Amino acid sequence: MFDPVIAPSGTLLGLLQRGRGDGTLHALAAPRAEALTALNHCVMNDPRHDWQVENRSLYYARLYLDLHGDLDALEHHLFRAEDHFDTEESRTGLSLAVLGHLASYGRDDALALLRRYAASGSNWTWALDELALRDDDAGLRSLAPPILARFPTTAEGDAELATALRNAFEPRPWRLWADDPREAVAARVREAREQGSFDRWQQQMRPAGPRPGWSVRAVFAWAQDGLERGTTLHVPAARCLTAVAGPDDRAEIVEAGRSAPAGARSAALHYLAEARDPAVLDLIEAAATDPSESLAEAAVAAFERMCGEAAVDRARGWVHRPDALGASAAGVLASRGGAQDSQLVLGALREAVRSDGPDAPRLWTLVDGTGRLGIGCAAPVLRHVYRETASSQLRGRTARALAATDPSYPTGFAVECLWDCEETTREVAALHAETGDVRVADRLRRLAADPAEEAEVQTAVRSRIGPDAPAV
Repeated sequence: MFDPVIAPSGTLLGLLQRGRGDGTLHALAAPRAEALTALNHCVMNDPRHDWQVENRSLYYARLYLDLHGDLDALEHHLFRAEDHFDTEESRTGLSLAVLGHLASYGRDDALALLRRYAASGSNWTWALDELALRDDDAGLRSLAPPILARFPTTAEGDAELATALRNAFEPRPWRLWADDPREAVAARVREAREQGSFDRWQQQMRPAGPRPGWSVRAVFAWAQDGLERGTTLHVPAARCLTAVAGPDDRAEIVEAGRSAPAGARSAALHYLAEARDPAVLDLIEAAATDPSESLAEAAVAAFERMCGEAAVDRARGWVHRPDALGASAAGVLASRGGAQDSQLVLGALREAVRSDGPDAPRLWTLVDGTGRLGIGCAAPVLRHVYRETASSQLRGRTARALAATDPSYPTGFAVECLWDCEETTREVAALHAETGDVRVADRLRRLAADPAEEAEVQTAVRSRIGPDAPAV
């Protein structure tokens, strides 16, 4: 996945790329041509750092509807010559998902584009999944010939077809084609389905993967061999140790956690951390400064998996360290610390923003911690993160923290959060936004009536506008 270039947060493009509610509000107030240009840029150049967890498609589809935007730019993007050699899902996935939502809102032009792209585009599986949720049976049956034609009637082509059917996210089209009245279509799909079932059975009968011998020493050797071959196996190795190690093996495991090679030592640390062994914290502290990067990372990860007061107490001593273990300690205090740790968590939050910016990975846990601990004086930092982060997931977490720490949230950010791209953020806003604002009342009614809205959001909305709720 490419690293997107995000415009400044004060611009229309920057707001839309971030999926902020203010992006929609500003786009509706801007000249229509300018708004559509920025919207098309976002949809054709996916701005998400992680497209698998961040939402944008419904957000952009709703804005297309509000702006009465045509789909000419998306059509050009999907069917340009580049589609034949740049087959990465990241190039077309967002566009196809937006078209899927538009089709569900009744846009026939979006449905036609999806059908055409499923028949001839490189990312046809995504388009077919969108159609599986929205198209009628006749439309899906019309796609059987062009899609089956992608697979030559050879042994290799039949194997590829079986793989495509087995990996299909939405099975509806394939089920329709298996019962198609055209015998050539139905017979080929049924044969591919049977082949896929046979392949799965074979995989279950011959499970792949290494099987370490059933002894502590053999497990350590397996973990070390994996690291030397470029595969980190310390987590599964730790699970194997749980199965094979007994009380008499503790001394050997502790010694491995102190001086074994990196792969075996990492496995020992994870096992001892899960067992809450009293020696493990000292071993983790020593390993965290080891020259082996993989060992240092494994030590930090082992500490983060620990529960109990001993880990929290040690985190209070480590939180000021300027290394990864110090950052991890701050996260432990944010997740499991008490009210007495509020200043330590706040200091770590400020330092993370100051040194690494509003998109630092460690901010996720720290932001959650400020909300959990109710650190009111963290609100200015949280507002900065909310405005500037390019991650809609982090912004949603920040909105929840602001709801718990910032008295101005119901009349401030909560209002724009009703238009946010993340459903969890809209849910928080629906619970907290001040209904005296006429925009809030109208938006709540629209969310309640929108069939594409998530059930959790609509439940939150109805708690504000239902028969037992105050009048909106």
